[in-house]
Amino acid sequence: MRRDWKPLYKSRLATAEQAVEVIQSGQNVLVGSGCAAPQELLRALVKRAPRVSDVELFHLLTFGIAPYVDPAYEGSFRHNAFFIGSNVREAIQDGRADYTPIFLSAIPNLFFSNQLRLDVVLVMLGPPDAFGYCSLGISPDIVMSGIETAKTIVAQINRHMPRVHGDTFVHVSKLDRIVEHDEPLLELEAVSPDETSLAIARHVAALIEDDSTLQLGIGKIPNAVLSLLGERTDLGLHTEMFSDGVVELCEKGVITNEKKQLLPGKAVASFAMGSKQLYDYLDDNPFFEFRPTEFVNSPVNIARNHKMVSVNSALQIDITGQVSADSIGARFYSGIGGQTDFIRGAAMSPGGKPIIALPSTAKGGTVSRIVPELDAGAGVVTSRGDVHYVVTEYGVAYLHGKTIRERAMALIETAHPDFRAELRNAAVDRRYVPISWELPTEAQRYPADMEEVREFKGRPLFVRPLRSADADHLMDFFYSHTTETIYQRYRYLKKSLSHDEALRLCTLDYRKQFALAVFEKVGKSERIVAIGRYSMNETTGLAESAMIVHENSRRLGIGHYLQKRLRKYAERSGIVGFTGSFEPSNVATLRLHRRLGDAVVTEHGEGRYVAYFDAGTRRGGQEPDKHADAPAPKKAREGTKKGAGRRRGSSRGGK
Repeated sequence: MRRDWKPLYKSRLATAEQAVEVIQSGQNVLVGSGCAAPQELLRALVKRAPRVSDVELFHLLTFGIAPYVDPAYEGSFRHNAFFIGSNVREAIQDGRADYTPIFLSAIPNLFFSNQLRLDVVLVMLGPPDAFGYCSLGISPDIVMSGIETAKTIVAQINRHMPRVHGDTFVHVSKLDRIVEHDEPLLELEAVSPDETSLAIARHVAALIEDDSTLQLGIGKIPNAVLSLLGERTDLGLHTEMFSDGVVELCEKGVITNEKKQLLPGKAVASFAMGSKQLYDYLDDNPFFEFRPTEFVNSPVNIARNHKMVSVNSALQIDITGQVSADSIGARFYSGIGGQTDFIRGAAMSPGGKPIIALPSTAKGGTVSRIVPELDAGAGVVTSRGDVHYVVTEYGVAYLHGKTIRERAMALIETAHPDFRAELRNAAVDRRYVPISWELPTEAQRYPADMEEVREFKGRPLFVRPLRSADADHLMDFFYSHTTETIYQRYRYLKKSLSHDEALRLCTLDYRKQFALAVFEKVGKSERIVAIGRYSMNETTGLAESAMIVHENSRRLGIGHYLQKRLRKYAERSGIVGFTGSFEPSNVATLRLHRRLGDAVVTEHGEGRYVAYFDAGTRRGGQEPDKHADAPAPKKAREGTKKGAGRRRGSSRGGK
C-alpha cells in the first residue's frame, strides 16, 4: 500500500482515446463483464480500428455496446466469447467471432497458467478510497484474475460504481492508464414471471428447505422462485450472480446467511446485474461479499455449504437426461457458464439439490423442450451422470441413479401433454420403455396441487399422486408387507407383483384412475408407506376404492387422511360416490369407515364387508342390512413378516 497514491493517480490520467493507444496489433484484450462493461473505453477502442489488426477481445456475457463485432471492423478486431450474449450472438453464428466452451470456474486458470496470454484488461472501477483502493464493484468475476495476470490495466473510473465488499479491490498503483468518466451503470430490466414460470417456481420452491443455501440466476424462473420463498427461514446465498429479487428476501430476514458453512453471515457472489436500486443496496454493504470466479464457482467451495440448492436453466433435454444449454442444435446461443460448476457442487453438498428448471415447450408451445434425442450438433452441458432434478410446469423428475427406463418415463410425464404420446412412442422404439406402458388416453395435467408435506404425529411425510416412474417404488412397497396384509388386501396370498403390473397400476389418467401415495425420505431416496386409490365405473359414477398402509406406519391417522383427500379429489372429477370391499378380519379398515360415517354392509355369499360413501348413490339404492352394525370378526389369520430385501433403497409395495 502506497500512502502517496494521489500523485501517481494523476500521472496516469488520460482521455479514453489516449488510454487505448496501449493496445497494439496481435494482442489479447480482456473486457469487463456484465453491466460493468466499460462503455467509454469500448467507444474509444473502435476509433483505433484503422491503426491495429488482429486484436482479439475476450469477455463473458456483457450488456450494452459491442461495436468491435461489426463487419466494418473485421481484420482489426475479432471477438472470442466465454459466454454468448445477445450483442455478439449474430457475429458468432455468422462466423465473424469465436466461442470458447469452458466451465466458468476454469477460465481464470487459462490466465494464471498463461495458456491464454492477456496483454491488456479494459475494466470499470469505482473511485479510489482514502488508501487508494478502487472497487471492481458489481463484477469482479474473471476480471480480477485478468488484472492479476495481464501486462497492462486500463481502467475507467466511474463514480456510479458501488463500493462492494470482498475480494474486489485494486490499488491505483496497478493501473497503467486511468480514464475518469462517469455514466450510469447498465441496468437489467426485471422480467415479470408468467403463469408457466410461476408453475415451475412452485415445484422448485417446494424443494427448498429452511437453512438452504441458494444459487439462482436471473430471468423469469429465478424471479418467480424468489417470490415464493417469503416463509422460509435462514436461507443463505452462494451464487455466481443475482439480481433484484434477492434484496426483498434480505430485507425480510429470509436470507440471513447464518446457517452457511462457508463464510457464514455473508451473501457470496461474483457479479450482480439489475437495477440502480440493487446497485445502491450493494454499496458499502458488509452483508455481501463478492469474490472472483475461481473462488465462487469452485465445486469444492460450493459443496462446503450444506443444503446447497442450485437452480439452472436449459434449452433442451433428451429423455435419457442429457441437458443442452449452450446451443440450439449446431447454432451456439449462450455458454456453459457456471451450470456444471454448481450442479456438481450442489450434488456433493450434504443435503444438496441440483435442479434444472425449464418450460416444457418453446416457440409458443409448438416445440417440446423434452425430446427423444438432442438436436444434431447440440452440446451437452450437464451429462446424464450429473443431472438430478428436472422441473417443468408439469412436475419434478428425479433422475439421479435411475435407469434409462425410469428416466424416460419420469421426463415424459413432465413434458407437455401435447408431446407425451410422441415421446412415449420414441422411447418404445428405442427400447427404453416397455411397449406395455401406455399413456392415458386423456392427457391430463399431473395434479401438482395434491402434493403436500404433512406431519403425522410428528413424523414428516410427503404426499403426492403416483406416476409411471414410481413402478419400482410400488414393487418395493408390495414386497415389504406381511402375509396378513397381503391376504387382507387381495384375499389370497399374492406371491408377486411384476414390473408390468406395477407399471399399469402407476399409469393413471388422474380422473377415472387415481392413486395418492404417502412417501418417507430415506437419504436422498424415498419409499412408499401408504397408498389410497380408486377406479371409476363410468356407468354408475361410483369408484371402487382401495387403501393400504404399511404395518410400520399404522395408527398415525394416515388412512383417515388418505380417504378424505381421495374423496375431495374425486368430487372435482365428477365421481358421485365410493365403494370398497375388505375382509372381516381387517378390523382397522372397518373402524375407519365407521369413523367416516360410511354405510358398511356384508356382501352376501362372499364373506366380505362393503363400505359405501354417499348414501344417495349406493348400489341400487340398497340400504345397509342388519349386519352393518355387527362387530367385526376376530382376525382370521396371523401373518408372518416376509424377509424381503430392498431395491434401490426403498421398501416395496402393492396396490
